Amino acid sequence: MSTAATTPAATVTWNIDPAHSAAEFKVKHMMISNVKGSFSQLSGTLTEHTVDSTLSSIDASVPVATVSTGDTQRDGHLKSADFFDAGKFPALTFKSTKVVRKRDAEYDVTGELTMHGITRQVTFAVEGPSAPNKDPWGNLRIGLSATTKINRKDFGLNWNAALEAGGFLVGDDVAISLDVQFIKAAK
Repeated sequence: MSTAATTPAATVTWNIDPAHSAAEFKVKHMMISNVKGSFSQLSGTLTEHTVDSTLSSIDASVPVATVSTGDTQRDGHLKSADFFDAGKFPALTFKSTKVVRKRDAEYDVTGELTMHGITRQVTFAVEGPSAPNKDPWGNLRIGLSATTKINRKDFGLNWNAALEAGGFLVGDDVAISLDVQFIKAAK
């Protein structure tokens, strides 16, 4: 991302609306089907550069303790030291470092994803942001969707169990999808 100075008039700050945003993932289970899960309570900001979108940036966080897969026992295991170790590493964070415009409303957003105390560069394919829309209370809102795929072992999430017929209980590749709504910050 360019370090060129921007004037305050050239940027708009948007805050993540946690009530209308979701971070979801899926991973292969027993080599036969996907298990899906989600995180809630996303927080962060999008600093949108109104003249040059490649100068925009995003900084976001999600609490690990909000992980939900629809199974209380599995959620507890994911929060344990075998996986996320929520007590020691309470949040997943992302801070963008580069925005590349692919075409209208499509971007590759590269940044530093930190999970389980390990930071790696990840690129999200982003659709959006949408055109601003006013909600019933007078707030301006925008939304976007983003996807990426990571290898969980790159972040130290190494726990697994061998299957009797061969293979492993948990796949290494994790697909991540985000649907995020933002509210324009007050000046």
